[in-house]
Amino acid sequence: MLRQVQRILNHNDWELSRLSRIIERMDTFAPEIQALSDGELKARTAVFRTRISNGEPLHGLLPEAFAVVREAVRRVLGLLLYDEQLLAAAALFRGDIADMKTGEGKTLASIPAGYVHALTGKGVHIVTANEYLAVRDSTQLQPVYQFLGLSVGCTLNGMARDQKRHAYACDLTYGTASEIGFDYLHDHLSLYSEQLVQRPLHYAVIDEVDSILIDEARTPLVISGKGQRPSMLYYRMNRFILPLSEGFDFTIDLKAKTLTLTELCVRKAEREFMIDNLFDPEHSLIHHHLIQALRAHHLIRRDTEYIVKDNAIQLIDTNTGRLMPGRRYSDGLHQAIEEKEGVHIGTELVPKAAMTLQHYFAGYPKLAGMTGTAVTEHNEFRRVYGLHAVQIPTRLPCIRDDLQDLIYLTEAAKNSAIICEVLERHANGQPVLIGTVSIEKSEQLSVLLQEAGVPHRVLNAHRHAEEAEIIAGAGRKGAVTIATNMAGRGTDIQLGEGSAETGGLHVIGTERHESRRIDQQLRGRSGRQGDPGSSRFFLSLEDSLFQRFGSDSLRRKMLKLGHDESSPLEGKLVSLSIESAQHVVEGIHYDTLLHVIQYDDVINRQQKLIYRDREDVLLNRIDSGLVAAMLGQWCRSLVALHCPEQEIPEEWNTEGLQSAVNPLLDPDLQINAADLRIMEQPQLRLYLTERLSAAYSRKETAVGSLAMRNLEKYIILNQVDRQWMEHLDAMDQLREGIHLRAYSGNDPFQEYQFEGHEMFLAMIRNIGEAVCSELLRVNISPMLHSGTEG
Repeated sequence: MLRQVQRILNHNDWELSRLSRIIERMDTFAPEIQALSDGELKARTAVFRTRISNGEPLHGLLPEAFAVVREAVRRVLGLLLYDEQLLAAAALFRGDIADMKTGEGKTLASIPAGYVHALTGKGVHIVTANEYLAVRDSTQLQPVYQFLGLSVGCTLNGMARDQKRHAYACDLTYGTASEIGFDYLHDHLSLYSEQLVQRPLHYAVIDEVDSILIDEARTPLVISGKGQRPSMLYYRMNRFILPLSEGFDFTIDLKAKTLTLTELCVRKAEREFMIDNLFDPEHSLIHHHLIQALRAHHLIRRDTEYIVKDNAIQLIDTNTGRLMPGRRYSDGLHQAIEEKEGVHIGTELVPKAAMTLQHYFAGYPKLAGMTGTAVTEHNEFRRVYGLHAVQIPTRLPCIRDDLQDLIYLTEAAKNSAIICEVLERHANGQPVLIGTVSIEKSEQLSVLLQEAGVPHRVLNAHRHAEEAEIIAGAGRKGAVTIATNMAGRGTDIQLGEGSAETGGLHVIGTERHESRRIDQQLRGRSGRQGDPGSSRFFLSLEDSLFQRFGSDSLRRKMLKLGHDESSPLEGKLVSLSIESAQHVVEGIHYDTLLHVIQYDDVINRQQKLIYRDREDVLLNRIDSGLVAAMLGQWCRSLVALHCPEQEIPEEWNTEGLQSAVNPLLDPDLQINAADLRIMEQPQLRLYLTERLSAAYSRKETAVGSLAMRNLEKYIILNQVDRQWMEHLDAMDQLREGIHLRAYSGNDPFQEYQFEGHEMFLAMIRNIGEAVCSELLRVNISPMLHSGTEG
């Protein structure tokens, strides 16, 4: 293990040495660049673009372009890009992860790398952890880019398609990973090329890359369409599970966050719903609703995973503490929560398009990332994404005092200790930031602080509109701020006048998060850029992390050592217990990520083929032979279905073939069942193809080739979308039950791959048949004669 760590450190030193040579060459341009007037400095962008068009590679421009950007930042923002930030920029340019400690200025480090790649004119995407940062960064950095002749856009939830198209047409576009990903999916549901908003993917820089590619990658992006109206089963199931109790009717595995029904509960359900076997496939819907209703009541927590606002359920990102507008739980879980909370139950949804962030970002020819906590996920980035992390040295030593954790037997004792700590720090005028894991916890602490007479501000998803104002004042002398994880990633709390003399910002963590990285992010709000600061975590054995991973042994040890409720325990025992639990959770999450990616690879390969062909149709990159090929395949399928080769002609269902085809043909092209029996198979396929092709040619002659191409395009795109939506739903159902194949000795994943491939081929056949049938059935309006291409 030590050798491996040493090898990584040696490799990092070698990488830094390579990057440093770029900065040294950049410095040689400094005198010349600094002597330029504003107009001459701006003109360098046009010069660079000319050199690129003449074949000069981007890396050849790097030292000079970096010198130009550094000078532009100094003139426009009055800030100096430090060598460490430029080292990070060089790593980002190459497509690496720049691992910079919190407070080292990652936002500014993205400018040089984004500028150079934007010179190609192909567009650069800067991906932020939340919309607040997307707006903040695009607004603050836009003057620099505009000074250099580049345009900046920002894509946000709720924007009109025209606004989004304008944002993506800019040289640099800011947005969250989910919003950019959803824009991509919506583009691949467009029926007209004019509806597209994104250009072909080129280069992206992901801020807080560990959060987006590790934490959020476990949850796919899904665009859903309306399915069935909600059934009364939600109401009946909610009423049924209310009197059920944990231990008697069901058990909860806190580690895996799963529920298991007891035999007693199974019998109750069978009596309530008058069925003989709850686990019979015939009653799978009842079993599914029962599990989802129990999850809604006992695993999905209000003010932690969601809030109730405007008579609707709004989900919270537990990693960032922010609302996720428009996001819903799938598989009926969202409706179960709506019934639990007594709000309007929305229509059940079916997936129209789905994709993991891992597969979306794999579509960029070059990808880079920034974070302050990549070291804990170094192997995951390398194995899963092929990305290498370069640890960038800090400009100034970190002098933050990270105090040892204090652990209490009960949450009440922990909260009392937190209030005492706040009172002591507040009395000395030291600013305090209290980090909580949920809205509920932040509100509870707020009440306790009010009772103690401590003025404070609260930042959570209920108060997100006040975020900028609250953060701006959090570093002032004597300020006390309670915040969920919203005050974590990307938040820069500036010390106010006199705050440094009191010891700088003091961070109090009220629970350990499942991920060490989020704890590090909270600590990192303090002691930035060499500022003084301190941090301490207050924990209790009633915290969710300890509840999930066995606090009993630690409780026994604490009682054995004579600790009462108000006495804290600190030292290696605490640290080892916490780190052990966090390692277990991180291992579970990593396994989940690999599992999601493994299964999603099957869908992703299919989706790439579908989206490629769909894009060809949308952008008119197909010839008129596509429908002819579909017709030929359809005829082969019709003949194989009604007149199979393995049967003698006397047993063929020629009447069925006649009934399937004749409604699509003009009277003089009708086929006769008796005539078909005297034909050989090849002759029969040719005969049928000629008749259907003749009918199609007549239709095209009547309306014109341009109108026919437009009609073909519209029908093909509609059928692709409809069939793909049904295929996604079928693949979801297959995946949900595929693990049961293990009981028969089969590999569930291999079974999923094989059956998924067969289902995909069947979908392709269904698309062709549906397109041909609809084209031959449709009555074309004369108005289509005036249709235009596109």
